[in-house]
Amino acid sequence: MHIIIHKLQAYNVVYQSFIRLFVLISDFYVSLNGGIGPVLNNQKTVLHYGIIGYPLTHSFSPAYFKSKFARLQLNAMYMAYSLADISAFPALLKANPGIKGLNVTIPYKESVMSYLHETDVVASVVGAVNCISIESGVKKGYNTDVVGFQRSLMPLLKGRHSKALILGTGGSSKAVAHVLRGLGIAIMHVSATGKTGALSYSDLTPEIVAEYKLIVNTTPVGMYPEVYASPSIPYSGVGQGHLLYDLIYNPVETQFLIRGKAQGAVIKNGFEMLVQQAEASWDIWTRPPSEM
Repeated sequence: MHIIIHKLQAYNVVYQSFIRLFVLISDFYVSLNGGIGPVLNNQKTVLHYGIIGYPLTHSFSPAYFKSKFARLQLNAMYMAYSLADISAFPALLKANPGIKGLNVTIPYKESVMSYLHETDVVASVVGAVNCISIESGVKKGYNTDVVGFQRSLMPLLKGRHSKALILGTGGSSKAVAHVLRGLGIAIMHVSATGKTGALSYSDLTPEIVAEYKLIVNTTPVGMYPEVYASPSIPYSGVGQGHLLYDLIYNPVETQFLIRGKAQGAVIKNGFEMLVQQAEASWDIWTRPPSEM
């Protein structure tokens, strides 16, 4: 028990290190974009943003945006709204009429869409939303996971990555599938719930895993604090030609990635994707209303 506690404490140290790294990366993106944009110049009112999901005990987004606002000296706040049910969403907005933008995370990326006035083309095609802008009461949904995943994946792709297994069938998996299809990569979902058109975990063999050189975990299996869990795939089928990508960013290396690396695979966690999608959300929220 003492060993487990010690290891969990070590993961929390890494968590805090990531927050500090967020600060540095955010500064870099701001410098690339030439500042915060004219829409925020001379702002006098409190800008209100946040994230909805359930649970939100380990979300990086509040710390990321609060640090960003402090460095940019913005009169702004970013709150975590843990909703036990998406039906509470209208009441949240009624109680907080000043909200200008929201991020959306597990498990509401799909169900929140029915509460929006409109969605952009990408979010409509993907069928999931992780970013909402609110202007004059109009709620519009976007999917910045697509941007984040594609930008972070592209430098790692090789010709052999022509077929991909996507572990999970939730909202995040839809963004991943959209990107991979656009890149001409054949995909196959793996579902724990027996979804039509997807493989079950019991269907997977080492031969199937060996055939799909790109494997993306979009499930929360292995996320802190359940750091010793891993998706139930035959890792013996993973080899040096594989790329394993985990959307989880805490811990830095999940058991999925650790076991893949032990087999010689290239590995990537979801940290860069998170930063990229957060900055894409910020770009949306700070556009002039005419460009929404």
